[in-house]
Amino acid sequence: MVSSYTRLLTAICALAGSAAAVTPLKVQGKDFVNSKTGDRFQILGVDYQPGGSSGFTKDKDPLSDPDVCLRDAALMQRLGINTIRVYNLEPTLDHNKCASIFNAAGIYMILDVNSPLTNGYLDRTAPWTTYTNAYYQQVFGVIEAFKSFDNVLGFFAGNEVINEDATRLAPAYVRAVVRDMKDYIAKQSSRAIPVGYSAADIRDILMDTLHYFECDLKNSTSSRADFFGLNSYSWCGDASYKSSGYNVLTEDFSNATLPVFFSEYGCNEVKPRVFTEVQALYGEEMTQAFSGGLVYEWTFEDNEYGLVQVNDNGTITTLIDYDNLQKQFSKLDMSRISASNSTQTGVDPETCSSSLINNSTFYNAWNLPDAPSKVSDYIKNGLPNKPSGSLVSVTATTLSQKVYDYTGKELTDIKLKVLANGESNTPSNSSSSSGSGTSSSSSSSGTSTHSNAASALNGAPSIALGGLGGVFMLLASLL
Repeated sequence: MVSSYTRLLTAICALAGSAAAVTPLKVQGKDFVNSKTGDRFQILGVDYQPGGSSGFTKDKDPLSDPDVCLRDAALMQRLGINTIRVYNLEPTLDHNKCASIFNAAGIYMILDVNSPLTNGYLDRTAPWTTYTNAYYQQVFGVIEAFKSFDNVLGFFAGNEVINEDATRLAPAYVRAVVRDMKDYIAKQSSRAIPVGYSAADIRDILMDTLHYFECDLKNSTSSRADFFGLNSYSWCGDASYKSSGYNVLTEDFSNATLPVFFSEYGCNEVKPRVFTEVQALYGEEMTQAFSGGLVYEWTFEDNEYGLVQVNDNGTITTLIDYDNLQKQFSKLDMSRISASNSTQTGVDPETCSSSLINNSTFYNAWNLPDAPSKVSDYIKNGLPNKPSGSLVSVTATTLSQKVYDYTGKELTDIKLKVLANGESNTPSNSSSSSGSGTSSSSSSSGTSTHSNAASALNGAPSIALGGLGGVFMLLASLL
């Protein structure tokens, strides 16, 4: 007979080795909400593409190097980030460790499905030439690689495809990609994962673009976008709500019927960036129209936008922009920001109609192209030779790289804090630099309580182990 102590030790080891998970988010009206608590979720994010477009290849993408992901997740956690956006991904690479690291840190991911490689994108000037079966191996491949991670907030079907250089038919093709992605997710994923579009801030067509993607098309309801991202850099330096035009954007998007957020923000015409727009973006007026935003961008590249700089010797430096953003985040009232609002969640979309489009140059019909020949089979049976992903345990929390602040001082106490089940990262109002989040212990782990893919992968009871206290709770429950 196996002793109770042996069974207890086995149970503790099993739980300690399981992967904790954030709670999946869902779209309700014009809000992202926690699928369990119903709390509103505001994006405090950063765009994440280390090395820029040149840093992406078939053999390397931003979520394929666990050491880099651990370093960056720990620094983002300290900053108060709860979401990253990743632009370019290679579906066939192993993303399990990186996705699990960001998950453990309480950080969600919004993932673009396109890439700059051949068959990886829609050509805005002639989208019908790239809207092919081969293209969908990239699109559906990204979905397959990441659909099992609870911290995937959503997928972007396109980024700034519709601009001055785009053909008039471009909106129809992007909305068709939204349709095909949502149909694939409905058939092949254990949970609904939102799909949206990231738009350029071109004021002449911005509202037309919003209306084109948010309206309800009766014969193709799945083609409606679930959220809308805006790449906007109109607030520069110590601007104001009015001088930046944020007041106009707030008015324009106040009647949106889906979540809208800044998929890129952080003008660098004035340096260093002071990020005073954070107080406006998360203020009472703008949170009625927007669900937060993502700062462009994480690493300092040739365009000089970064929050951190990766040095040639392998060390990393947090720039003054990092500190300035941290100061702004620390001022936010997260209780107010996360409070649910029935007027936000109870909105319904308008029916698609040519009357919604005001600019004569913008496509005002919803004659969406038929999907390429093999796509219906992909949707029904899944992508052939599809990649897969699953949560893994995150045991390493200490960085292998040295970190310095912008003054040259070494930061020695930075490590990843593994948050307890269901927790997402929040800005820390303390002076501690070891991490931030809602967990009270310096390191905690646990198992997912979700009934979706992550819990099936973990298959362990929903008990969070938070140091000795968690162990004693487990002891009490089993003895």
